[in-house]
Amino acid sequence: MISKLRYLVTGLEGQVVRSLIEQCSRPEYNLIELIPVGRPVLDLEQLDTIKSTVDDIKPDLIISAAAYTAVDQAESNEETARRVNALGPRALAESATSRNIPIVHLSTDYVFDGTKSAPYVESDPVGPVSAYGRTKLEGERYLLETTHNVVILRTAWVYSPFGKNFAKTMLRVGETCDALNIVADQIGNPTSALDIADGVLKVACNLIESSAPHLRGVFHMSGQGDASWADFAAEIFRISAANGGPTAGVGHISTVDYPTPAKRPANSRLNSGALRTTHGVQLPPWQDSTQNMIKRLVATRSYL
Repeated sequence: MISKLRYLVTGLEGQVVRSLIEQCSRPEYNLIELIPVGRPVLDLEQLDTIKSTVDDIKPDLIISAAAYTAVDQAESNEETARRVNALGPRALAESATSRNIPIVHLSTDYVFDGTKSAPYVESDPVGPVSAYGRTKLEGERYLLETTHNVVILRTAWVYSPFGKNFAKTMLRVGETCDALNIVADQIGNPTSALDIADGVLKVACNLIESSAPHLRGVFHMSGQGDASWADFAAEIFRISAANGGPTAGVGHISTVDYPTPAKRPANSRLNSGALRTTHGVQLPPWQDSTQNMIKRLVATRSYL
């Protein structure tokens, strides 16, 4: 009997974790035993739980998916965000190094300041403008300092059938509102967590199969194509209406008309070409993945 590869995943309820669980049920991943672990067993704020959990499970690879993602709350809770987004991943990397195993870590477009006029590449200067971005960047740096056997995957604008996200919020609000005003001067790459999960699993497979240094490092991984939040909302409602779901008109407003505690990058676009070239991984166009998910949500009414 061929033994399964054991992948330890941090977290239980996050969009990517739940997507990993769903995707791993597919036949092509039948040799992977996915082991999601969250609080209180593995708590990124309690560093001693990290080493003990890794030692108990003895994984072949770690997927670092859990994070403090409450962007606005992080402005007043930066130290908590730092423990989860920076110190926790550093402890994960230390445990991975002690066992000589790879680690795949999810990061964010928020490490950039959003002032570039073109999509960001991995070598572009970083400059986070929010507490969330600062803590995620600190986590990246700790990982790269602690282990060479790591892939950091920066992604953006994550949505899925699970948890809370922009797409589900639009459908829920569309049940009772005829029109919405949505920010139109922030541009990014809407990215399905189900696609992220597929990408993570393919990258993980490459790391297991090869110790080549060029496979390690920082890569961007987001849906193909870009949109503003208003564009994204309009497409969500178009697909929903075509499938008998809620719809609403979308008005365009600027960021200054919708102030938030945390500043958002105006340009969140990521160039994912290096991931395609190096790992053979390219996520689908965001419109295709959005259509699949909205059809699913409308059919099950699971956005309520």
